[in-house]
Amino acid sequence: MEKYDLCIIGAGPSGYAAAMRSVDFGKKTLLIEKDKVGGAGLYNGALSSKTMWELSEKLRTVNERIKSVGGKTIDMSWEETQKTLMDATFDRKFQYSCHLKLLQSKALNNIFKYERGLGTFIDNHHVKIQKSNEENKTIYAENIIIATGSKPRTIPNIDVDEKIIMTSDGVDHMKSFPKSMVIVGAGVIGCEYATIFSNFGKTKVYLIDRSDRILPFEDSDISEMISKNLKEKGVTIHNKAQLERLEVKDGEVEYELSYKDGKKEVIRVEKALLSVGRKLCIDGLKMENAGVTLSKRGIHIGDINTQTNIPNIYVVGDASGHISLVNVGELEGRYAVERMFSKKYYPLNYKNICTIMFLQPEVASVGINEKTCIEENIPVKVVKLDYSCIARAIAMRKTEGFFKIIVTDDKKMKILGMRAVGEHASSAIQGVGLLMKMDRNIHELAEMVHPHPSIIEGIQECVRMLLNKSIFKASIFEDKLSCYRRIGEHVEDLQRL
Repeated sequence: MEKYDLCIIGAGPSGYAAAMRSVDFGKKTLLIEKDKVGGAGLYNGALSSKTMWELSEKLRTVNERIKSVGGKTIDMSWEETQKTLMDATFDRKFQYSCHLKLLQSKALNNIFKYERGLGTFIDNHHVKIQKSNEENKTIYAENIIIATGSKPRTIPNIDVDEKIIMTSDGVDHMKSFPKSMVIVGAGVIGCEYATIFSNFGKTKVYLIDRSDRILPFEDSDISEMISKNLKEKGVTIHNKAQLERLEVKDGEVEYELSYKDGKKEVIRVEKALLSVGRKLCIDGLKMENAGVTLSKRGIHIGDINTQTNIPNIYVVGDASGHISLVNVGELEGRYAVERMFSKKYYPLNYKNICTIMFLQPEVASVGINEKTCIEENIPVKVVKLDYSCIARAIAMRKTEGFFKIIVTDDKKMKILGMRAVGEHASSAIQGVGLLMKMDRNIHELAEMVHPHPSIIEGIQECVRMLLNKSIFKASIFEDKLSCYRRIGEHVEDLQRL
């Protein structure tokens, strides 16, 4: 029987990162994957949808410029779009394939091995690998990591065929741009796909939103800007709508909505996309054989981050039911391995996780938002700067957006959170995330010499406003700049000369 220091079940972003960190420690490592290396981070998920977003954003930007001078807009076919998606996926897939092949060599003393098959628990140290065309095999592992990821959640009584009624798994396999599409769910994924398809300009998009506004977990100024832009591109947003039924009729999708005022409406579209979250991929693992228990959110995690109730078994990435993000999964994968094989211990910190929403414009975030401060009655100072005051944004002719930074209401003014909305937003928040990790205050940013012209100069101007030494004075440009103290719903203006 083959014996390993670590067996990892699942080769998505978190499992792959865990395996590579185990190799760093020189541990004998086995990586098992039943389907495709890379998981949703590569297929039907992060890479493919963001490739589509990049394409659609470039097309929208060019066409808006052409329209402004009375020219004929550019058209992009689904075949051209698909080719770009396939090229991007192939590039990343090729990297993984070459990497895995070369790692399994004598040069590394054969400490790493990849197996294709379904891993299931026999007990807390033995894993059976079920292969389709070969005999099953059983291995022994001192430690085991569950990194089986997640898959799109569906809705009871709605039959998903991934052709007419789809989840995100079906989008890449479409044959053409649909003439019309309803997206069920106005969270991040739903709004991203609404942005993508409306950018291409070939699909009439309907977005079903049960809440008062889309992206209800974010500040209202963000959701209002995204909502406005979607509507300007022809997206119909069904706010405060209850989905009564959604079914295929005559090869199309018919859905019925109801509202609190008693109103009902029935609409027909070509396709439907369900975007109602994701669920754990833990079926068939037989975790009960190892004694691993479940919690309401996912697999039960004890006092140590990533460790299950069985000390030698860990869970990372989407399978933990925590935060479904590639960067978080990779962080957890590396962390779990370091807990096993390193004497150093540090608690996992999720407070400075940087995230991106690929919308129009893009939205990046780190830490808490203003909505949380209001709900939890946290005393803070808030500063907000419009993109139209940033030289680089003016040069790019991309002045829609803003920076918002939230700090503690004391002399230290440590950063609690930031929201960046606009061009290059995802690149702007990293420095703030680092300051949060280091537990440093805003004075570090205020005194730095930033490159000019750059979007991040806007961050420096924000913190200068908090220190009352900004170049532009908020009391003069009241519609572009703001600085205020907030305790719950109470707001005190801090703008002054």
